[in-house]
Order: sequence, then C-alpha cells, then structure tokens
Amino acid sequence: MRVQRALVSVSDKRGLEELGRALANLKIEILSTGGTAKALSSLGIPVKQVADHTGAPEILGGRVKTLHPRIHGGILGRRDLESDEKDMAAQNIAPIDLVVVNLYPFREAVARGAPLAEVTEEIDIGGPSMIRSAAKNVAHVAVVVDPDDYPRVVSALKEKGELTQELRNELQAKAFAHTAAYDASISSYFLGQLGVPFPQQLSRPFEKAQDLRYGENPHQRAALYKDPLPPPEPSVPFATVLQGKELSYNNLLDLDSALGCVKEFDETCAVIIKHNTPCGVAIGASIEDAYRRARAADEVSAFGGIVAVNRPVDAALARALGETFLECVIAPSYATEARDLLAAKKNLRLLESPTLAGPRSTWKRGGMELRGITGGMLVQDRDVGEAAELKTAGKLAPTAEQLNDLRFAWKVCKHVRSNAIVFAKGGQTVGIGGGQTSRVEAVKLAARKAVLPLAGTAVASDAFFPFRDGLDACADAGATSCVQPGGSVRDAEVFAAADERGVAMVLTGMRHFRH
Repeated sequence: MRVQRALVSVSDKRGLEELGRALANLKIEILSTGGTAKALSSLGIPVKQVADHTGAPEILGGRVKTLHPRIHGGILGRRDLESDEKDMAAQNIAPIDLVVVNLYPFREAVARGAPLAEVTEEIDIGGPSMIRSAAKNVAHVAVVVDPDDYPRVVSALKEKGELTQELRNELQAKAFAHTAAYDASISSYFLGQLGVPFPQQLSRPFEKAQDLRYGENPHQRAALYKDPLPPPEPSVPFATVLQGKELSYNNLLDLDSALGCVKEFDETCAVIIKHNTPCGVAIGASIEDAYRRARAADEVSAFGGIVAVNRPVDAALARALGETFLECVIAPSYATEARDLLAAKKNLRLLESPTLAGPRSTWKRGGMELRGITGGMLVQDRDVGEAAELKTAGKLAPTAEQLNDLRFAWKVCKHVRSNAIVFAKGGQTVGIGGGQTSRVEAVKLAARKAVLPLAGTAVASDAFFPFRDGLDACADAGATSCVQPGGSVRDAEVFAAADERGVAMVLTGMRHFRH
C-alpha cells in the first residue's frame, strides 16, 4: 500500500527539513502539530495542522492535540477489514500511512534539574499513543522514531512509494523499545523522588553505545549500553576515546575497575589493573612518579594492563607509559606533547574523562549496581562506603605513618576480588592477593607476588580473620599493622595474636567483599 498521508510530530528536529521536503516532493500529505508544523511551514513545506484535519482545536494548553478518533482511527484502521473500512468511511476518517514521532524531552528536563512541575509537563501522552497505535498496526502503517532512520525511509519511498514489511517490522520493534525506555525513565525519576531503591518492578532505560567485536570470549556476542544521561561522576561509557583500537568487552570491564579504584583518592594516584583486579596502585609527588611506583609493585602483571590516573598526562608520564605494553589509559586530559608521544602506540587506547581530575567533592557517587544471573538480576547499592573511623583493636595503636598506610591499603582492598589482602607501604602497594577461597591463601599469594620489601608494611583484609592463622601469616610476611572489619566470633583470639606478634590492629566495622 502506497504512503499517501504522514503524521509528523517531533521534539528532536534533526533531519526534519530533509524528511519534510522529500515527503512533499513525493506528494505525500503531511499532518503536523505545534512546533513541528511551524518549523515545516517556515521552510516552505506544505503542512496541514492536525486541528484542521480533526476539526477539533488544541485544548488544555496543548495537552490534548492528537487524542482524537480521526487521528487514532486513521492509524489503527485495518485496510483489509471491511468493518474497519465502513467505520472509517462513516466517521470520515482518512487513513494515515506513516507516523513519524519522537517524544517530549523528559530526560533532558531531568538532566538540567528542572522543577517537578516542568518535568511533569515533559511527560508525553499523545506521542506514545500514536507510536504504539502505528506499531500495533504494522501490517498497514510504518512508524519512525529515530531521525537516523529517515534516509532509508525516504529512499524506500522514492523507490517504491511504500516501505517493505521487513522494514516496517524492524521499525515497529524499535518503536516499542523507544516508548519502553521513555516510560522507564519516567518511572525511575518518580521512584527516585520517593526514595524507593528497590521497586516491585524494575525498569532501567539503557541506550546502545556500540556493538563489540565479541564478549569475554570470541564465541560470545556483546554490546555496550549506557545510561541515557551521564552520571554525576567520571564513568567509562561517557569518556571520550582519543585513539587506539576498538575497545573490547574485557577492556571496558577493566577500565571500569581502574576508574573505580583511582576515584578513591584525592592524592595524585595511578592504578594498574589486570584481569579486573589491581596489580599496582600508588600515590606520588607527580603523576609520573605515581605511575612508576604503581608499576614497580608488579611489573610482570603490569604488562598488557589498564592504567587509570587522576591527573593530566604530561610528557614525562607519556614517556613512562611508552616503556611497557599497555592496553588502555584513562585520564582527565593529555598534554599536546603527551598525545604526540603516545600516537606512536597505534593500538594503545586513550580515553579522556575531564572530571576525573576532581575535586572528588563535586562528584555524587552512588547509584545501583546490576548483575545478571541466569533467569534474573541482582541489584544492590554500589559500594562507595568509607569507614568513618579506624578503631584500635588491641594494645598497640598505629603510628601516624602506619595509619596513613592502613587507610591507603583499605581503599585499594575494596577493589580486589575476595578473599582480598593488600600489603602497602609509603602510599604504594607491595603485595596483592585476591580471588582465593581461603584468607590464609590470599595472604600467602600476596606475599609471594611481592617484589618490594614486605618488612614494616600495613596489611588490609576486606573481611574479618576467622582464625588467627591469617594474621600470623601477615606477621610472618613482615606486616606491622593491620586494618580489617572485625566481627568474627574469634575476634578476641585474633586481637591477642596481633598483640603477641607486635601488629597494631585497627577495625573499620565495614566489610568490602567483591565477588
């Protein structure tokens, strides 16, 4: 069936002129409303106001424009059903063959912090109704919600005067996804206004940023989706890729881990991630110094690693980065000379996230963490908790230097897979052990991997020591201070062991499991 009449009503005016002129040149009647009709008329494109088509004026300040039988009857009427044709003829309803609609900018109003009354007015009613009507009647009507689809729609109309059923089906699926995401945004906003973290029905809108070559392994398909609006803190999906090969699924996971760890620090800091866990973290007098110290903690694992820094990349750091094969670097910015130096590393991905430079006080860290399991989804608060104070557990209180090391180790420990153990000294990781089924084994792994001296180190444990053997292993390795959550039924035994071994122990009262 040839397209003879189109209804065009869009908030996103991208491509509107080209579409309007093409429809007019094809002698397709254009119905429109409000700003869209005004925009088309100003371009000299013939357009018929919906109010003139329906014989009913817009009312309620524009809230009711298209909610009329001559609109929805024209869209929903089945051309191959005699009873529908009789109803349309009796009510003088002309068929509408093409619906081009996108919705009021609700999410944009939320993003700019508009007041509730203004946000509420950006909830589209007629638009979703027309989209759903057209999508339902896909056998006879085409619906277009994305300006990026205009060129191929116009091409099909020029070639055949109609859209194939295959194309209409594709546009139908996209239309329902469009309205579902829109409604999910509205739901999320009002649930947020009420402070409801875990609603009975969870709807989260995400937009596809890109297809990925594959997932964790080549036989797995994958894509990156991102929130419709940037979060109020640095994030990987909203960082700018400056150079390098296409990011992989594993790159993105590792970048998120690196970014999460470096965001713990106000000090000049560098983080190196390998296989989704830190292998070297350090603070330094300069960003080059911080990176070199992080790399020195485990140079073997740093090979092929992911780097995050919270200061601009200067030429000195760029030279240091060029000394080792790396997969990705994410930073607040890059000096011109640094970009020139790193350009020689054609496969090195460089990402830029300007707000990463801080201050951290300007970020709003939080939100929910979603993790899929077979047949369901687990949802929890993101772990952005910080221990309010460190409480001395035994007879020995840590020195000021030890306290600094303990705080540093504790921040890193949050980002290591459980069971997690981190040895640190002087603002530098010395040994990291994680992902073990036994805390004692995590201690032994961290000590075994250490290439820097363990004597006098501070050690952090992401959860309590269930027995004294874990603490003894830390002391055997050289630790002289320890930070852990506490809470074991054998705490007294562990505290006594710390006193016996000369280890100053402090408690956070907060656990940081990372499974």
